[in-house]
Amino acid sequence: MIAVTEPEQTSGNEDRYQRVVLATCCLSVFMAGLDVTIVNVALPSIQHTLHASVSDLQWTIDAYTLVIACLLMLSGSLADRFGRRRVFQIGLAAFSLGSLLCSVAPSLGWLIAFRGLQAIGGSMLNPVAMSIIRNVFEDPKERAKAIGMWGSVAGLSLASGPVIGGLLVSGLGWRSIFWINVPVGLIAIALTQRFVLESRAERPRRLDPPGQLAVIALLGCLTAGIIEGPRSGWSSAPIVALFGVAALAAIVLVILESRRREPLIDMRYFRSVPFSGAALIGVVALATLGGFLFLNTLYLQDVRGYSALHAGLLTIPMAAMLGVFSTVSGRLVASRGPRPALMMSGALIGVGAVMLIGLSAHTAVWYLIVAYLIYGAGAGLVSAPITNTALSGMPRDQAGVAGAIASTFRQTGAAVGVAVTGAIVASSSVGFVHASHAAWSVVAGCGVIVVLLGMFSTGRWALATAERNGGRLATT
Repeated sequence: MIAVTEPEQTSGNEDRYQRVVLATCCLSVFMAGLDVTIVNVALPSIQHTLHASVSDLQWTIDAYTLVIACLLMLSGSLADRFGRRRVFQIGLAAFSLGSLLCSVAPSLGWLIAFRGLQAIGGSMLNPVAMSIIRNVFEDPKERAKAIGMWGSVAGLSLASGPVIGGLLVSGLGWRSIFWINVPVGLIAIALTQRFVLESRAERPRRLDPPGQLAVIALLGCLTAGIIEGPRSGWSSAPIVALFGVAALAAIVLVILESRRREPLIDMRYFRSVPFSGAALIGVVALATLGGFLFLNTLYLQDVRGYSALHAGLLTIPMAAMLGVFSTVSGRLVASRGPRPALMMSGALIGVGAVMLIGLSAHTAVWYLIVAYLIYGAGAGLVSAPITNTALSGMPRDQAGVAGAIASTFRQTGAAVGVAVTGAIVASSSVGFVHASHAAWSVVAGCGVIVVLLGMFSTGRWALATAERNGGRLATT
């Protein structure tokens, strides 16, 4: 159900209205996605300026992705209940303020805290933008193309971060990477106010504080345990306690959400094989991207001795392929469904990572570029099919929550990817280069998992479960 409010109504030209709304959503998702990765290229500068350890650098990245992962589902529920445009604008404002504060952070602790504020705003952007798109584009084929475009911009933003960050860090210092969000955020707020019509779910769910607390405990303790394990010792009491709390929170979450009438996470969604598959693929695929960017930045700057600009420029091939193949992926999904894109994505991710397993301090640059091209193509292909698959068969009025759950798994994957690869490197005593070989092996294995999950979750039987489940959800 779409409730129209006073902001400027578009003319009768539906196509123009759809294009403007899509452009506004893409602008916001570009800004949020850029901040997931733009910080990576600044990590060595932050490390030297603020005297940070490897685990401190992990927290600088994961403070953003982890908070987003914890709050995405809540933000989707708030948008469905109180209005998608309203929540969208609040998110843009919080994100812009957090960015401004990050640029003036006096210490590492404050930087991590302000990254968390950024993430609170960021959690209100992607799932709400997806929900807006889902409601504006009613035709399935047009919706698939729009989601593909949205996914391509999201992918391009992730890949552009190191390039833009390299230019800014080399020219103006690491604080400048946060400045650019402020004017872009203000523009997005103005466009949303002028062109995006307000919409709400016809039957929004009640808020679920116990479920939200369980999600925070699960993801927070799991990530903290992985990041701090190398420094504190994997068998130390604090780390064992963190993993224990995470396991308990997972059990409590399933029990609570299965019994609540209007849960934060509707466990019935997972009866759809495509939805469950998309969630798992999101974790695995985004873990490879988080790990790739974290490892590659430290390798190029700390091992090869390149400047932030040089490292960013070397990442352009990966960024270009990710952007191009994100667009190709949207068209491929619209014409042939999600399976071909998922299969090719996993294969290319795996091949690209395998090529990086044997890196040394003197690996030829042309070899790096080939590996980046292959990996970037695989990473670009994955976004559109998992987004499309996650919403397969879902009722329109539950698009916000369903999209938020899918995005939560993707953000969780990015956080876990940084945590796991960083932990492998930090816990090794043989130096970064040799330790990274094991980390790249994990990334390659994730590519294989994407292929297997893509095959399993996109067959006829799997799609039939999505249709049946969507029918049940629509009548309850």
